Amino acid sequence: MNEVMSVEKHGAVTVFRMKDPASRNALSFEMKQGFIQNIPAFMADESARCLVITGSEGVFCAGGDIRTMTGDRTATTIRKRMAASHDWLLDLMRCEKPIITAVGGPAVGAGLSIALLGDIIVSADNAYFMGGFSKLGAAPDLALAYTLTRSVGAQRAKDILLTSRKVLPGEALAMGMIGRVVPADQLEAQAMELAQQLAAGPSVSLGLTKRLVDSAFRSPAEFLEIEAFAQATAFGSAEFDEGVKAFLGKRKPVFAET
Repeated sequence: MNEVMSVEKHGAVTVFRMKDPASRNALSFEMKQGFIQNIPAFMADESARCLVITGSEGVFCAGGDIRTMTGDRTATTIRKRMAASHDWLLDLMRCEKPIITAVGGPAVGAGLSIALLGDIIVSADNAYFMGGFSKLGAAPDLALAYTLTRSVGAQRAKDILLTSRKVLPGEALAMGMIGRVVPADQLEAQAMELAQQLAAGPSVSLGLTKRLVDSAFRSPAEFLEIEAFAQATAFGSAEFDEGVKAFLGKRKPVFAET
């Protein structure tokens, strides 16, 4: 078991909990190993239908571990480090299972990058969001310029990333950076309730929906081709058959068992 990340199973919901309070859950080598070790297992586990990524002790993730940024900083070395991170990052970005990020306290730098990997981002009212890269003279990484721009648009993304200003939950919600704001003492309970709801949903449909939304910036022709593929796949699934039967039978569908 990785000491700075725990993996919890709550029925069909898996929770990755970052728990290194001494570093404020910094994305250290050990924390990255936690993602590297546990993401493939989650993706391969058919009983795991939703992932929640969260922090601990009032902190989501305060960014990269500055202690690891000394030493060899040649372009070759940094590109190798980034390639290793991009492997597990792409797995999460391509994952068809719903991902919820439950953010309490700071989500800064790489912490903001991880927060924005959520399909639904649930923020505590005591959270805050900050790029922070410009304070170090670094470029934003872990796909932050991609995910943030898709969430809030180019102008707001530049404002947030160039100035490294703090964004509070109300503003983050208003600009579309996050999906929900809840009281801090209800963050985990509400995130888990949402995760259980998604885990009980039609996994094929939810995965296809994620793919369609992620394809929304393609050309119209490309998008409609993907849409046709998605709907053909959905209509051929056992879950769609169950949904139709439940509707006609005036009952609630049971997707988790199909």
